[in-house]
Amino acid sequence: MSAPSNACLWVDLLDPDAEALARAWPEPLHPEVLAVLLAQHVHLDEPRPKFECHGSYVFGVLLLPVAVKHENRVYSREVDLLLGERLVLTVRKTPPDGTPLDLSRLRETHRDPTAGMLAWHIVDEVAEGFLDLVDDLQEEIDELEDHIDDWPAATIRQRVSALRHDLLHIRRTLAPTRDAVRAVIDDRIEVEGGELFPHDVELHFGSAFDKLLRASEGLETARDLISGVRDYHQSKVAHDQNEVMKRLTVVASIFLPPTFVVGVYGQNFAAIPELGWTHGYAFSWALIVASTLVQLVYFGRKGWL
Repeated sequence: MSAPSNACLWVDLLDPDAEALARAWPEPLHPEVLAVLLAQHVHLDEPRPKFECHGSYVFGVLLLPVAVKHENRVYSREVDLLLGERLVLTVRKTPPDGTPLDLSRLRETHRDPTAGMLAWHIVDEVAEGFLDLVDDLQEEIDELEDHIDDWPAATIRQRVSALRHDLLHIRRTLAPTRDAVRAVIDDRIEVEGGELFPHDVELHFGSAFDKLLRASEGLETARDLISGVRDYHQSKVAHDQNEVMKRLTVVASIFLPPTFVVGVYGQNFAAIPELGWTHGYAFSWALIVASTLVQLVYFGRKGWL
């Protein structure tokens, strides 16, 4: 089957230098676009995801956060796009603490696509990645909920703080990604003298936008779950502290009557009647033991011991 008449050439580069970039895209580029394409370091929410028109080409930036479960961390994969009528250039970057985005499956299954369709396939891949990421985060939250009663408090606080931090950065990435896709759907991104995103392509972008909305809703649910875990942990810590204080109060109460008895008979007055009594010593011990036993029985029935 022959390729579509408007099919484009797709060039994919991994961590290119200025020379490789110039060979792949001979047209002059805007200085800010060139700076983003040549930047090596990728952060969780930098650069900002977007699609913007630069005359005869469209420049796009997409970020896909990836969760590493066994290390309890999140890093971002970046892919930049230059979309022309007959040429599409994708620039993938290797994160300092992870692996780059793999587009080999798209190259194998979608040969000779148009520029708009190729952009949609990449956006859809990113949208699916956000959905997978939300699932991974919710699994981590479920694990945290299952172990909140047996993990050390320091571990719980560290995991909750890390998850909240990751959610914040993911939201900062997901929101502009959703806005960029919306700009394509609203027909606000077009090149001079051509149409990269015809109506059928915009409909495909609509499906990717729906996935990003679902991912946003999943993030909100995950945030609520983390808040619930944090609130439960704080209430559990407060309850444990109350239990400790209650037991300390019980101990102090048990020693209070003996202290009172010893204090009374330890006064340096000669006219204390029990001082001359033969069984005075035994009587003071009887008071101490009786008052202690009464308190132990009372506190035991209350469940405070």
